[in-house]
Amino acid sequence: MYSPDELLEQAHLELARADHDEEATGLDRRQFMFYSLVAAAATTFGADKLRAQGATGASVVPAGGRGGAQQAPQAAPPIPLGNGEAPALQFQAYPGGTGALMEKLARERGRAAFDRASWVVEKWTGPVPTNAEDIAFLPAHKLASLLKERKITSVKLTEIYLERLKRLNPTLLCAVTITEDLARAQATQADAEIKAGKYRGPLHGLPYGVKDLFATKGIPTTWGAADFATRIIDEDAEVVVRLREAGAVLVAKLSTGLFAQNDQWFRGRTNNPWNLSQGSSGSSAGPASATAAGCVAFSIGTETSGSIVSPSTRCGVSALRPTFGRVSRSGGMVLAWSQDRVGPITRSVEDAAMVFNVIHGADEKDPSTLTTPFHFERNIKFAGLRIGVDPNGAPKEFVDKLRDLGAKTTEIGARPSVGGAAPLGGLNSEYAAAFDEYVQRKAKEIGLDLNNLPAPTQPAGGGRGGVAPYGMAANPDNPMAPADWNPRFVSGRSIKSMDFINNQRRRLILTTKWGEFMKDLDMFIAGPSTDVGINAQTGHPCVVVPYKFDVPAQQGGGGGGGGRGAGAAAPTAPATPALNPQPICATIIGGLFNDDKILSVAHQFQTHTDVANKRPAL
Repeated sequence: MYSPDELLEQAHLELARADHDEEATGLDRRQFMFYSLVAAAATTFGADKLRAQGATGASVVPAGGRGGAQQAPQAAPPIPLGNGEAPALQFQAYPGGTGALMEKLARERGRAAFDRASWVVEKWTGPVPTNAEDIAFLPAHKLASLLKERKITSVKLTEIYLERLKRLNPTLLCAVTITEDLARAQATQADAEIKAGKYRGPLHGLPYGVKDLFATKGIPTTWGAADFATRIIDEDAEVVVRLREAGAVLVAKLSTGLFAQNDQWFRGRTNNPWNLSQGSSGSSAGPASATAAGCVAFSIGTETSGSIVSPSTRCGVSALRPTFGRVSRSGGMVLAWSQDRVGPITRSVEDAAMVFNVIHGADEKDPSTLTTPFHFERNIKFAGLRIGVDPNGAPKEFVDKLRDLGAKTTEIGARPSVGGAAPLGGLNSEYAAAFDEYVQRKAKEIGLDLNNLPAPTQPAGGGRGGVAPYGMAANPDNPMAPADWNPRFVSGRSIKSMDFINNQRRRLILTTKWGEFMKDLDMFIAGPSTDVGINAQTGHPCVVVPYKFDVPAQQGGGGGGGGRGAGAAAPTAPATPALNPQPICATIIGGLFNDDKILSVAHQFQTHTDVANKRPAL
């Protein structure tokens, strides 16, 4: 049996003879064939000796194709990756791809439809409230009227919200950092600009809060973890930039659960202002709680699978989970590149449309983003709208009111699926990749061998949101669960690459099936959270709208697992024997990029009810 080196030497001699073949032209056959044989031999026999030679700098490849040896440069180490670097592969919600979508929209609607729509701030009517609480609970679009007409100053409005945040935060735990100095400076600037006639638009002077997953220059960004309680990322996330350029005033970084799971973070649990015995659900826990409590004019949340819908429903506020790709995530904590979304949480549907009109659109720093037309209609006509209703889940009172307003509905049945438990198990792989740097560092701190992990105490994919805490709930003594350790970032490390790719192939099949299902529908209404998980994967938009005031059904206190959300996870508080009445919410699922239509329909409903005007007693 010849050794690999002896075979390579013999091949080299044979090639040297062949090199004198006078019929060979144009190509250095000797060098080409030698490289090919080296690769084949290394594959067939192994490359231990070749690696050893490479380690000492000796090259087995003749310098310049003439034989001899040369010093091979040491291989550069791979570029380190943190949480934010996006993969080359990007999810596209439209099954035919973004290019085909753009051509289709351009044919149907023309180039002008892609320009950002102007927003008309309606004139204020009636007396101006004088009570601070009455002002605090005004919807944002009403506050915009007061600010534009200089019937109130941004400084006064900002002080109202700062006072409420400082007074109520010990009870709600909705704010991580109250940004007093920045807020006062931005409010003073806004007043000066509005007075000088330099009005920037409907958000100018409005105080808001952003989920503490987004980077803010000079202000801590904690991701809900004590490990990062003082960590400052020295940049502003794109959504913060867009809001600042629109003149909005940042008054608080609002809480999220630990690494965007549930409503538990390093200072405790964020609470539902209507029922303080409940957590506000997660992971946009702080934005939903602060908005419901009148501590901000509006807020920005994020969702991967339920974390806008779940806390908004729990806290009885309006919200938009946009179509995937419509708002930049640049500068935000990544949980899953293929599912993370950013959206507004507000006290009225019109507020959500007003904020979304500013923040949506393509951003080169987030390759998943695209710009598609958005035209909110305050007085949309129901005639011609194709609205589906699931008779087994849609809230009857909500559907009946829409029909009274002129909606014609079509009964729908089961939605498409591709089988399996939590439909596509690739999410844990994205978690693991996004948090690989942190996981490796934390594993060293706690002495955990990532190549020899203990078995999870729950199967991966368990729980309502399809994300099971890795051993955390069932085994509190597991070494995987120190205070700042989120074990769900670990289970994805063992998923085979082929399984991950095949899951994405099935996901495209799923989105294609949903395209067929929705082809004759503009939107549909089902149970408030029935389709949250599957639409997290298909990218469809959803609007949350309160439709009645009642005692909520008894539930656990957690929910909304993922950051930018990952579904509703294990309860964070036991059910209580009695709950106070509060707004009860419905959801409308829209066709892809029908964000404007579902907001317009929800707004029409909301103008014929007074549920959004209710306030929690705090």
